[in-house]
Amino acid sequence: MSGANSSSLTPGFFILSGVPGLEAAHVWLSLPFCFMYIVAVVGNCGLLYLIGHEEALHRPMYYFLALLSFTDATLCTTTVPNMLCIFWFNLKEIDFNACLAQMFFVHMLTGMESGVLMLMALDRYVAICYPLRYATILTSPVIAKAGLATFLRGVMLIVPFTFLTKRLPYCRGNSIPHTYCDHMSVAKVSCGNVKVNAVYGLLAALLIGGFDIFCISGSYTMILRAVVSLSSADARHKAFSTCTSHICAIVITYVPAFFTFFTHRFGEHSIPHHIHIIVANLYLLLPPTMNPIVYGVKTKQIREGVIKFLLGDKVLFTQDK
Repeated sequence: MSGANSSSLTPGFFILSGVPGLEAAHVWLSLPFCFMYIVAVVGNCGLLYLIGHEEALHRPMYYFLALLSFTDATLCTTTVPNMLCIFWFNLKEIDFNACLAQMFFVHMLTGMESGVLMLMALDRYVAICYPLRYATILTSPVIAKAGLATFLRGVMLIVPFTFLTKRLPYCRGNSIPHTYCDHMSVAKVSCGNVKVNAVYGLLAALLIGGFDIFCISGSYTMILRAVVSLSSADARHKAFSTCTSHICAIVITYVPAFFTFFTHRFGEHSIPHHIHIIVANLYLLLPPTMNPIVYGVKTKQIREGVIKFLLGDKVLFTQDK
């Protein structure tokens, strides 16, 4: 086998074939993905800069948003440049260890993204249900520890993916019908038993995604109860409006995630493979692209920060008058 070590059946490299069946359209497919990547990097780096330099944004909600922006910018950077090299220059080879590294970062960062969305739901719960204690509960050390715990959870649960994948024999070839190294896409190239990989992948998804969705659902149940109990309609609208950006981020993240997860395991033969690959890429690229736009449009403080950065203080002063 080309690129393989015959004694260990471990390939020296894999071939990422891109989007199977749409090879002739790779250049056209690259255009929206490239545009979304530029928007994602500029938008998330802009948010990080804004939150770091604007005193009004030095609050727990925006610290969590900064963590989400950093995670999103890093996540799309792990896959999109390599995908564009496949589409534009036909550079399909990826070193075996580089593939495992990409696989680790993709799954660790998606787990981190889910964890940060869960922390942001808890932040909204504390802000709405315990407004007077908000600043004392969510202190900077607490936020730092929560972010670190989310990172460590992702690392500890995803590291086994690399060992489970590396132990497999690869005697069927080294071509992966994908644009990046996904855990089960790599495992399915193997001629060995991948049942352990599949079971552990499901377990990790439940421990990360299932736990986060449970916490998000619980937080919003308590928020809804608190908002409904408010006597003033204006107060109810104001309280719930602080959650709209986060709800949009949850929908943008979890809808393609669920589609990718379930089609990988249950609908692989009923859904065309190129649709699955395109949605899998949107799963990694759509949230980083849309989150800065959603928060920029929905959050007054961020809008004002952007206007102040672009046009200066005089514009805000004129608007206030």
